[in-house]
Amino acid sequence: MSGHSKWSTIKHKKAALDAKRGKVWSKISRDITVAAKMGGGDPEANPRLRLAVDKARSANMPKDNIERAIKKGTGDLDGASYEECLYEGYAPGGVAVMCSALTDNRARTAPEIKKIFERAGGNLGAPNSVSWMFAQKGVIIVAADAIGEDKLMEIAIEAGAEDVSSSEMCHEVTTDPESFLTVKEALESAGVEIQSSEVTMIAANTVTVDLETARKIMRLLDALEDHDDAQNVSSNVDIPDEVAAQLDKE
Repeated sequence: MSGHSKWSTIKHKKAALDAKRGKVWSKISRDITVAAKMGGGDPEANPRLRLAVDKARSANMPKDNIERAIKKGTGDLDGASYEECLYEGYAPGGVAVMCSALTDNRARTAPEIKKIFERAGGNLGAPNSVSWMFAQKGVIIVAADAIGEDKLMEIAIEAGAEDVSSSEMCHEVTTDPESFLTVKEALESAGVEIQSSEVTMIAANTVTVDLETARKIMRLLDALEDHDDAQNVSSNVDIPDEVAAQLDKE
């Protein structure tokens, strides 16, 4: 069982609070704008834009906001010009961390991300220092008591999922990026309540940590997630169930 689902469960409440503050909408808007700029404003013909718009709808982002972000990308409205950056490094305990960002000022963002790593007891690495450990995957998180593992696996695999794994806290459905929305829609059509869903970077191998190290890692991951330019944060941390349960109480 990878640590990703446990981290996703832990940060689920935090994500809801961020959405209320509008931070999530702001980040999704950037993603929509960049996707539209790169591949056009039609979600059906632009897979990346379709993913971003689906994420916006899941976050209850108003339709007007979505359309405005698309128009900024296609040039129909004025807006900032963003570029994609990938920051790689290590958290305490030798845990690998990747942070993708969309920024309108790389010279500002890079030192800020570096400082976040250092304050949390980690260090920012060189390009490809950890990215070789990761592959892009779709990840869908379902509460453990929402559906049985066998039934979930039947629905997910038939829709094109790669794997379903479970812990006491949740089920984790893994897909390739191309099948992500198809699998998600199949689960929703079957009445399965989804806690979170995203296309992210998943590590082939994980590092298991104790409670104190997990606290330090979570501080780093949370700080990166909170940065305005950060879009997606991934790590290869494996948090045991009993440690995740303790963190969820804190």
